[in-house]
Amino acid sequence: MQVLNHRDIELRIKRLATQILECNIDEERLILAGINNNGLRFARLLQEELQALAPMPISLTRIRLNPANPLESPAQIETPVDELHKAVIILIDDVANTGRTLFYACQALTQTLPRSVQIAVLVDRTHKTFPIQADYIGLALATTLQENIRVELAEEGEMGVFLE
Repeated sequence: MQVLNHRDIELRIKRLATQILECNIDEERLILAGINNNGLRFARLLQEELQALAPMPISLTRIRLNPANPLESPAQIETPVDELHKAVIILIDDVANTGRTLFYACQALTQTLPRSVQIAVLVDRTHKTFPIQADYIGLALATTLQENIRVELAEEGEMGVFLE
């Protein structure tokens, strides 16, 4: 079942970008850190909208980790650590399920002292097992543990969020 269509996602991205700017109005720059593939794609979409709304520098980086087994190898951020010092970092993923992926993605940020770390997700499920709370949420969705959320954020074509 489709929960969000292409237009719904575009509207939520605009709203999230506005909220992010409102909460960071006095900041000189933002760093968007997308997790793996879909988180990075969502971060790119947010970056495009943020840059259309604000004149501040907004950079993009990727945090790579294995969500199935995050202890297998440490989370890696694709930006030099010294660039993160005293920066506002917005950690971005498509879905916050149990909070585990976001929790382990924060490990990549422990090598520096950022000004703040905020979390943005397109879909937030309401059954966290890790102490993670998103600051910016496109859609909060109560699901059963057996249900799955699939997010399609293709570079070209239609976007959608599906409950399976």
